[in-house]
Amino acid sequence: MAAATTKNISEFQEKLLAWFATNGRHFPWRERRLTPYQTIIAEVLLQRTKAETVSKFYPKFIQHFPNWLALSLANVSDIEHYLKPVGLYAQRSKRLKSLALEMIKRNEVLPTDRRELESMPFMGQYMANAVELLLYDKPFPLLDVNMSRVLERYIGERTMADIRYDPYLQKLAFKVVKHNHSKELNWAILDFAAITCKARNPICKTCFLARKCAFIKSVRRRLL
Repeated sequence: MAAATTKNISEFQEKLLAWFATNGRHFPWRERRLTPYQTIIAEVLLQRTKAETVSKFYPKFIQHFPNWLALSLANVSDIEHYLKPVGLYAQRSKRLKSLALEMIKRNEVLPTDRRELESMPFMGQYMANAVELLLYDKPFPLLDVNMSRVLERYIGERTMADIRYDPYLQKLAFKVVKHNHSKELNWAILDFAAITCKARNPICKTCFLARKCAFIKSVRRRLL
């Protein structure tokens, strides 16, 4: 197992960032000069949906609903029409409408208080982390099942089923993304999870993290 020491974490960070520089994916929501609205909408749509799927309809969605006001004035059925490429579109449409109405009520200003932020429609832990990272420039992890998979395979598994409440995984994720390039490091981990450290059939033979990967070591032990 690759212990979560400062040295191992630092090595993990630098290798991932170097890999990301040449292998990272390019998506419209990763471009600079996005509005807070465009950033939040992207993160909402990315929940439980592959980035490649979102990239196909995200530009059209933003073009049709360019800001919180446009989204707040839209009929739920109209929002549903643009969200049909993804699952749970009926549920997402209603929650997006609620979030838009809440943002208009707040004069389009997000709260800085963490509890208040998480209490808003469609927020919760992951979205609040995304706001902290992408809008407030704080080193917060975009911790989902994909990031969790990479961290657990490389360092060690969590004990609780829900990643939101597992103290080991939460602490580890924050420790890993505490970096001057936290945003890029988050993206690097998510891209690595999609390209190499996949849920099924991970590409372990050519993985640059293989030497210290706990998952690979456990597989080798089982084969002995």
